[in-house]
Amino acid sequence: MRTSVRGRRQVTLPESVAKVLGVTEGDDLEFTVDEGGTVTVRGWTSIPTDQRWFWTPEWQAGEAEADQQIANGETSKGFTSAAEMLADIDNEDE
Repeated sequence: MRTSVRGRRQVTLPESVAKVLGVTEGDDLEFTVDEGGTVTVRGWTSIPTDQRWFWTPEWQAGEAEADQQIANGETSKGFTSAAEMLADIDNEDE
């Protein structure tokens, strides 16, 4: 695929490239250049600092574990309210 550089060094990404990068209008791109001059482009999403805890390796490992438990059908408890759920969590510590 090819595209042209317009004024102010602007380019339009082909739709298939934008889809692979997972970007839409207003998103950021990150460019890296290796020693051989090869340029790598990837979509970039900034995370607000008050939400970065969710993206720590430890938290993401927990998310992956929960996803696997759900996929394995290991979620037999059903709760009718948040209070009921929290009471169950408190009882697990005993």
